Amino acid sequence: MLRKSVLAVVLIGLFFVTQGWAAGVVKLDLNAIYGATSFHTVGAMDFAKLADKYSDGSVKITVHPGGSLGFKGPELLKVVKDGQVPMSDILMGVVAGSEHAFGISSLPRLVGGFDDAKRLYNDSKPIYEKSALRWKQKFLYAAPWPPSGLVTKNIVNSKADLKNLKTRTYDKNGAEFLRSLGGSPVSLPWGEVYSSLTTGMIDSVLTSAESSKNGKFWEVLKGFKKINYAYPLNMVTINMDYWNAMSKSQQDAILKAAAETEKKQWQNSQARHEEGIKVIQEHGMVVSEESAEFGKTLDVAAKTIVAGFKAKSKANVKALLDKYTK
Repeated sequence: MLRKSVLAVVLIGLFFVTQGWAAGVVKLDLNAIYGATSFHTVGAMDFAKLADKYSDGSVKITVHPGGSLGFKGPELLKVVKDGQVPMSDILMGVVAGSEHAFGISSLPRLVGGFDDAKRLYNDSKPIYEKSALRWKQKFLYAAPWPPSGLVTKNIVNSKADLKNLKTRTYDKNGAEFLRSLGGSPVSLPWGEVYSSLTTGMIDSVLTSAESSKNGKFWEVLKGFKKINYAYPLNMVTINMDYWNAMSKSQQDAILKAAAETEKKQWQNSQARHEEGIKVIQEHGMVVSEESAEFGKTLDVAAKTIVAGFKAKSKANVKALLDKYTK
């Protein structure tokens, strides 16, 4: 056992040397699950540039878009924990099965707008930081997708319109929400969504106007119903072994870059939402608001999902949700 431990230390040391760490330059790969032009990947690339700038070139982060490193979903917490990748951009709701608290931001209709979403994030951040530490990683920053709506082939105006609707959802919360309303949620990697729409495997998507624009959904779908479902967060984390191997000045540079990126990404999210709505309308999609009656139906379903999530939560998460469900 001792020999194996010594060998592991030697191998890690050799890795750091070959990566330039011995010379004071840190080289890190950052796994990004979306394409190079996606909102969160662009944010990760900006973060990498800032880290390089603030560290005077001693922190070099290479962003790998589109899940090109082979890691794209629920496995990402473990992947970073085990050091298979030093850093990753992670859609938090997707890994909520591993760490329950990471499902908070994708709970349905918990907040009413970007300002509320930011307050929820600020209140949740200490919980997220502790949760990341349990998975041997440092929480660096998080930013929201624009609000999720229902993107469909036929315009959705009532619960009856959701019956048997085959909708791609991005996490368990969304699946349970739509199932409770009579829909048939489907779990799919993002890269398979467009082709699944063309083949009829699915006929709708729970997603943002930004993603609808990037996916050119106007080619296969007709309507975007604003249901203000959620403002789901993507976070960027780093494995603690890599974090602890850096100098204090390098860590400070990364934290400065992370704070600046987070602030910019929150601002960009709102701008991307407005741009996305404009672009999909220009391409013929019908963007509509929910009716008061439909909104009440969605609220009833949402409260059931939030209550179920809260029942499985630890005391700190329950206290947080109490604040947002009064």
